[in-house]
Amino acid sequence: MVCATTLQRKMLLLPVWASMLLGLLMGFVPVVGMEPTEGAKSDFDHAPNTEPLPSSSGTNCSQLTLKLEFSSKVVEHEYIIAFTGYFSAKARSLYISSALRNSGDGALEWHIVPRQNPASDFPSDFELVHIHQASPSSLLTLEDHPYIKRVTPQRKVFRMLKYIPSPEPAAPCNATRQSWQSSRPFRRTSLSLGSGFWHATGRHSSRRLLRAIPRHVAQILQADVLWQMGHTGSGVKVAVFDTGLSEKHPHFKNVKERTNWTNEKTLDDGLGHGTFVAGVIASMRECQGFAPDSELHIFRVFTNNQVSYTSWFLDAFNYAILKKIDVLNLSIGGPDFMDHPFVDKVWELTANRVIMVSAIGNDGPLYGTLNNPADQMDVIGVGGIDFEDNIARFSSRGMTTWELPGGYGRVKPDIVTYGSGVRGSGLKEGCRSLSGTSVASPVVAGAVTLLVSTVLNRELVNPASMKQALIASARRLPGVNMFEQGHGKLDLIRAYQILNSYKPQASLSPSYIDLTECPYMWPYCSQPIYYGGMPTIVNVTILNGMGVTGRIVDKPIWQPYLPQNGDHIDVAVSYSPVLWPWAGYLAVSISVAKKAASWEGVAQGHVMVTVVSPAENDSEAGGELTSTVKLPIKVKIVPTPPRSKRVLWDQYHNLRYPPGYFPRDNLRMKNDPLDWNGDHIHTNFRDMYQHLRSMGYFVEVLGAPITCFDASQYGTLLMVDSEEEYFPEEITKLRRDIDNGLSLIIFSDWYNTSVMRKVKFYDENTRQWWMPDTGGANVPALNDLISVWGMAFSDGLYEGDFTLADHDMYYASGCSIARFPEDGIVIAKNLKDQGLEVLKQETAVVEGVPILGLYQTPSDGGGRIALYGDSNCIDDSHRQKDCFWMLDALLQYTSYSMTPPSLSHSHSRVAPPTGTERPLPQRLEGNHLYRYSKVLEPHLGDPKPRPLPACPHLSWAKPQPLNETAPSNLWKHQKLLSVDLDKVALPNVRAYRPQVRPLSPGESGAWDIPGGIMPGRYNQDVGQTIPVFAFLGAMVVLSFFVVQLTKSKSKPKRRKPRIKRPTYLQQQQQQQQQQQQTTTGKTPGV
Repeated sequence: MVCATTLQRKMLLLPVWASMLLGLLMGFVPVVGMEPTEGAKSDFDHAPNTEPLPSSSGTNCSQLTLKLEFSSKVVEHEYIIAFTGYFSAKARSLYISSALRNSGDGALEWHIVPRQNPASDFPSDFELVHIHQASPSSLLTLEDHPYIKRVTPQRKVFRMLKYIPSPEPAAPCNATRQSWQSSRPFRRTSLSLGSGFWHATGRHSSRRLLRAIPRHVAQILQADVLWQMGHTGSGVKVAVFDTGLSEKHPHFKNVKERTNWTNEKTLDDGLGHGTFVAGVIASMRECQGFAPDSELHIFRVFTNNQVSYTSWFLDAFNYAILKKIDVLNLSIGGPDFMDHPFVDKVWELTANRVIMVSAIGNDGPLYGTLNNPADQMDVIGVGGIDFEDNIARFSSRGMTTWELPGGYGRVKPDIVTYGSGVRGSGLKEGCRSLSGTSVASPVVAGAVTLLVSTVLNRELVNPASMKQALIASARRLPGVNMFEQGHGKLDLIRAYQILNSYKPQASLSPSYIDLTECPYMWPYCSQPIYYGGMPTIVNVTILNGMGVTGRIVDKPIWQPYLPQNGDHIDVAVSYSPVLWPWAGYLAVSISVAKKAASWEGVAQGHVMVTVVSPAENDSEAGGELTSTVKLPIKVKIVPTPPRSKRVLWDQYHNLRYPPGYFPRDNLRMKNDPLDWNGDHIHTNFRDMYQHLRSMGYFVEVLGAPITCFDASQYGTLLMVDSEEEYFPEEITKLRRDIDNGLSLIIFSDWYNTSVMRKVKFYDENTRQWWMPDTGGANVPALNDLISVWGMAFSDGLYEGDFTLADHDMYYASGCSIARFPEDGIVIAKNLKDQGLEVLKQETAVVEGVPILGLYQTPSDGGGRIALYGDSNCIDDSHRQKDCFWMLDALLQYTSYSMTPPSLSHSHSRVAPPTGTERPLPQRLEGNHLYRYSKVLEPHLGDPKPRPLPACPHLSWAKPQPLNETAPSNLWKHQKLLSVDLDKVALPNVRAYRPQVRPLSPGESGAWDIPGGIMPGRYNQDVGQTIPVFAFLGAMVVLSFFVVQLTKSKSKPKRRKPRIKRPTYLQQQQQQQQQQQQTTTGKTPGV
């Protein structure tokens, strides 16, 4: 009976199983991970001005491009007063009133600006004060107070989201490419929004009718592998600093707190950017986020008018520290790495173990365009790639420019990930696709949140250890240099393996120096080193996963490999005295030893560095943690090139924003007024550098005064767009050097005091309105430098197109030559008077404007001088038509004394000007160049040159040679210590392979997961593999029941065995039988 009953139940369940499986096959029953029939709606339905977006019929996404612009200005009369610690509101008020009383200005009007936000009930380290007509003396008196650290102006930040019709053809939602554009949309023609906006690989150019089935970025990065293991971000607090989030958005199930830091009375997102970012991190349905179970903390720091203030961010940052936030995403940035209140607060955040993830900016493909705070060592800076693993054109490039001119920039971004066409949550519901590094940033922030939730010992997770895991696990992209990709593409699974076998340690970024490895180690690999050249400087970041603070013990040790000719190079090392927070620098200078002056080959060695940090647990032996790291070094050495092939780039006299206001060289670029790219051969003059290398020239960088180089080693000194003044000793030495054979090429720019007054700007460091203290270049200083040869530039301002030596040229806001020796060669062109246009809005064409001059100095063996009035034709920032051909011609003239016939016999050649046609420019009266000049210092209202600084002196490390062979592959040889990936087991899941098939009209790529994400119920191919699995499952179930039924019919029936009853029951039964026999007289049959 038991077997029969069980079989009957199984047979009864068969119709149920069969119907369910058939329903799956036919699409009647919804399954977790399958697409809804109608597709997801696009509910990013409101433009910034709350106007509805135009709908696009037949698709679930609007065909629009989204442009993101940033700008800022100073709020008049409002100042942020930073204190040395956290104090109550009453104490802060007392300190300010006490300091202002000491100023002696009894009529000073001031009051504390109230800040009504969640942080106002807690102690703070700053106050916002309104001071009417504050004098410099009263502000200085404030800073003299012992508890006041700094006084800076309040900044108002504007972020503009602009919708424009997409220039691309209409496409289904999965193909929509909407871009977060930079604040400089007209700066470079290469940033157009046409088909060239994306890197084209040509891999699928013949298959345009097929599209990749839409994937969510979390599945592509294999987040579902960790979901299947039960990790979904639970217990991790992640903060989104953006435009807010609607309370009842269906994509989020664990929004712990929404706070408003603006002056608007709402917590909702009126723009959609904050919702999109939060969705990439923690959406639980449709366009899935990485960590759906994480605790989402929404900080609304932008209004619906896209306005924010520095004080709002400072208050919100303080509250994030108070709430013990684990991960913070900041999809904003700007070029001002000297905004002290903001930068200091970011340091404080990371010091409190907040892992900050930030976008590096959308100012690519130009180099030297990193945004702050992503360029800070303690922040994870994220760049963007597309789904074909190409660096996105919009993604900003390194290097950092904090260290210029004396040093060299650091490697940034730290990591890259998908930032093109990423799907995220819509404003109310549904999904949409957007692009930009502000999209790539939440991808990493979501991945970091998920990774934190996988670590059992959360004490091991800090900003340094997380960055170490990310960069050590990153997949390097082929054919891309380190200033584009950082350490490579985010690899979530490898990062999980590293993080879960991690032991606190120090590491280096980059982890090795290989000047022979191209293209990854560009620009270091682009030029070999040689004896007598300027030392090659590599700025390495030390990441200290052992603690927020640390130090380098003893001194770094240089150990050359003798079998690999390591004794042919000299190494000097400088480093941070304190590693805080979580990081520091290690500057390595490499030079060739004298004995290798004529030698060619490869030399190798390594630098050993020991880092110690206080142990968080005092029970540790000695109370300190120690970590020793090795920095392998490999260089290519060649014999010293001839003097004529060596070009020296003057970096010392280039100034840029910040700290001062230095205007752009091209005044047409009104949306990009600041000169902030560093003016370095590896940033905005990269193309020029590449061209010179292709022509066989060796280009070196001078980061010190002109008095600090041996002119006999160089053929030409190249000065481009110089804004700095010159020491008298520099002027004297340059004259002597040119008399002895050094040649000089100068590319100048505009300088006109009337135009400078027209483009006035609020200088945040001086806290007053100022005109720029130089023009595009410091022409008066250049005139002082070249006056001994009877040369000078004018204060004219010209632009226009022309042809020179059969080459099309464009003159962009350049000056003219006002005076030149009579035996020199001068080329003149007809140009528009741009100065007249700026000042009076009038247009006039000036004939015969002298723009180019060539001169051979009269001394025996003397050098040659070439002047040109505009640098924009060799500057990547705004170059429209390059003049590299002309630079080649000028170098032929200066290095080899070969006068180009195309110039000497040009029909545009005119008589040299005598200086009477136009007055020479004078320095702007009352300028404040001395505030950020390396040359000038204030002196009784009339700045004068400082004492000439000593030339940099490197202390070469004493070598400790090793008689052993160096590793052959430095990249693969370098790994984090104590990390064994084999010890961390993973589920056996199939790697993601993109499926390709035609999309039906109106088909949506959205997923609908009722009830949220459940670990283990789906994988990245679930939408396509469910029908196959359902069919196989049905066959298995049917086969099972058929076998069971067959077995039950073929078995012979067995007699039931008698159950042996107890003795007393048998006796009772016999008595009952005897009674029956007596009554009936019958004997029962057996």
